Amino acid sequence: MSSALLSRTTSAWCVTLLRPIPRFPPPPLPILSHIPTLLLTPRSSSCRPFRYFLTTKTLSTLLAMGSSKDGPLKEMPLGLDATTEEEYASQSRLLQDFTSISSIDKAWTFKSDSGIESQAMFSISQPNLLANKRKKFILSSHISRESNNSINFQWSPFPVEMMGVSVFVPSPSGAKLLVVRNPENESPCQFEIWGQGQVEKEFHIPQSVHGSVYADEWFQGISWNADETLIAYVAEEPAPSKPTFTGQGYKNVSSTDKDFGNWKGHGDWKEEWGETYAGKRQPALFVININSGEAQAVKGIEKSLSVGQVVWAPPVKGSQQSLVFVGWSEGIRKLGIKYCINRPCALYAVRAPNCESETDGSELKASSTEDFPAVKLTQSISSALYPRFSPDGKFLLFISARSSVDSGSHYATDSLHRIDWAVDGVLSSSAKIVDVIPVVMCPEDGCFPGLYKSSILSNPWLSDGCMMIISSIWGSCEVILSVNVLSGEVSRVSPADSNSWNVLTLDGDNIIAVSSSPVDVPHIKYGYLVDKESKSTAWSWLNVSSPSSECSEKVKSLLSSLQFSILKVPVRHVSGSVTKGAAKPFEAIFVSSKTKRNDSLDPLIVILHGGPHDVSVSSFSKSFAFLSSIGFNLLLVNYRGSLGFGEEALQSLPGKVGSQDVDDVLVAIDHVIDMGLASPSKIAVVGGSHGGFLTTHLIGQAPDKFAVAAAMNPVCNLALMVGTTDIPDWCYVVAYGSEGKNYYTEAPSAEHLTLMHSKSPISHVSKVKTPTLFLLGAQDLRVPVSTGFQYARALKEKGVPVKIIVFPHDVHAIKRPQSDFESFLNIGVWFKKHLS
Repeated sequence: MSSALLSRTTSAWCVTLLRPIPRFPPPPLPILSHIPTLLLTPRSSSCRPFRYFLTTKTLSTLLAMGSSKDGPLKEMPLGLDATTEEEYASQSRLLQDFTSISSIDKAWTFKSDSGIESQAMFSISQPNLLANKRKKFILSSHISRESNNSINFQWSPFPVEMMGVSVFVPSPSGAKLLVVRNPENESPCQFEIWGQGQVEKEFHIPQSVHGSVYADEWFQGISWNADETLIAYVAEEPAPSKPTFTGQGYKNVSSTDKDFGNWKGHGDWKEEWGETYAGKRQPALFVININSGEAQAVKGIEKSLSVGQVVWAPPVKGSQQSLVFVGWSEGIRKLGIKYCINRPCALYAVRAPNCESETDGSELKASSTEDFPAVKLTQSISSALYPRFSPDGKFLLFISARSSVDSGSHYATDSLHRIDWAVDGVLSSSAKIVDVIPVVMCPEDGCFPGLYKSSILSNPWLSDGCMMIISSIWGSCEVILSVNVLSGEVSRVSPADSNSWNVLTLDGDNIIAVSSSPVDVPHIKYGYLVDKESKSTAWSWLNVSSPSSECSEKVKSLLSSLQFSILKVPVRHVSGSVTKGAAKPFEAIFVSSKTKRNDSLDPLIVILHGGPHDVSVSSFSKSFAFLSSIGFNLLLVNYRGSLGFGEEALQSLPGKVGSQDVDDVLVAIDHVIDMGLASPSKIAVVGGSHGGFLTTHLIGQAPDKFAVAAAMNPVCNLALMVGTTDIPDWCYVVAYGSEGKNYYTEAPSAEHLTLMHSKSPISHVSKVKTPTLFLLGAQDLRVPVSTGFQYARALKEKGVPVKIIVFPHDVHAIKRPQSDFESFLNIGVWFKKHLS
């Protein structure tokens, strides 16, 4: 705080700043910041020190404030004033209550010795705002079935925090637990093998063998073999050698001299997989023997392949064990792979290192694998993911994203396929690929719409060996499906309600799942077939009381006052060229209070998902529930192009972004206004990525529609983004449609850039007058911050109210706990300010 000197003139007191301030005009003293500006009269603006003249009455008021029992006045946080600070404090306390709700991420079950009861292990996570990390826990339970078809979960008294753990995976029997701790520097990677009551083994794998183990949902592949002695996994390849220099110049790398008077050069730059993978080295395949601790790279895999999702092939007596994995070729460059399932990939099989028993343990022998290069199993299909073997080892099942690869859409409708697996273990590239579930183009009303975002459990099989349980998306809901891999028959296992359901694990022929809705926190459910003998497809679901479902009484009370529904919104302006699937109504999720809080309608927030090929589902979102609880109705629009509605509807959007999707959102808003659910004068809009693209488009194309807006890492200018993003091919496909795949180049023409600019929100920026909040991740490689800054500065230039918050360490998804918290706190306060 600047010091000051008081002096008396004939008519007023003079306050003189003693510290020079180089800004113009001069700022008020911090202690004066709560006094109306008109009371302060600067007599100097070009020289220093600055002087302010106050009346005796005003000075007395200031001195009284400064000596009050509350102590000296504090400066407002940047971007806040006295009015909004109280709202900021109130909302932050409520948001903390929502943030503290834990998430159920994964689960595993293991049969007890009796074969009747079972043990369950749940992976739970919870944000830690102070540490800015997510805490991970293991919560265990004993499961027993009662005679009256009830189920009893006996939970352990407390969860166990997995501090510093990157990933953990139990063995199939549940007798062992692999715990991996990735290093934060050049230290070794730490592997631990836990038994029932202690850490049985601990191994430190040096950086010369491999770097960090991949623990993301894409490349991660950790698989125990059948006898639980070997673990296959994916980790960063060793760091390449780099040139060494001394004061005399280049030093021979083969030298072993320990000379600290040298430095390492950078060497050749290598392509990375873009967003969230910056600084990560190529994913490679390794096997560790848990008896000896020896880890070894699997031979026979081309250096150009990035590997992931590894599983062990069924063992064949007298034959060397094999591994099946997904491989991605990098081509000319590695395009961003996060959120982009349209990268070509295939299944490969390779011989694992030999494991030979010795008196002092087992050793891995790799020499015999060098003569057996990896075999490409899926020659005739452009995509193969999530390989799983049937229990009898006769089939290899996999998901294909060929619709995405072939069309260029970053997500599209998946398909399910199988390969007959040779019982003798002979690897073949000529195996016939059989379609189990094809791509659904245009589903009939109420019928199965196809597979979407369908990852598969490590063990998805019921006891008949041909029925698998998977999760997928059906319209605006997550659902659980049963699939007969022989007949291709698909049934909806989860109830036909509006909640979202996700399978966690199987308990024999029973399902442990989690169910939630926009107004219900996640709850564990236990499902069983009503009549196994009659082969009925009807499932019954039991509620499971779980400590993971706990939340504060305040949150419970607020959620109990809310309701939601899924609306069907008719398409406007259907032309003869539109496909049947694209002419069908799309959906929107509407969340509101059960009772009117006052005589008028609550303000409406329109929430727009990214992608564009993603979907807002009817599951619980802590951030959205928070917004609902502070007095807003929500409208989550699944415009045409969203997942879950068939391939025709999805493929109707590429080439029409900025028009079809914008029109769908405006139609959805008019729909709820016509239903009497929203006031046309109290509408806000928020979205991230492509949702931010729509947000900034809407406030330009419909400038009188929205009272306030917020955009998170928005796509504002495709012509600017195409030269800096990790997915330039995406810019071409959304602008041109599927033929954009053929136009894509690293050197866009003037014609390309002109079209992209015309499709972008920046082309409508001159019409915008909506106050807009921008939330930007400085490390975003997907939609670099330059696009958001350009648009925000253009609004400032026009005099439109703008607020910008930049998160220095966040990527495209602003999900670090503190950043996520601050983002939605500011959205709540910003919207309240402009909608009150």
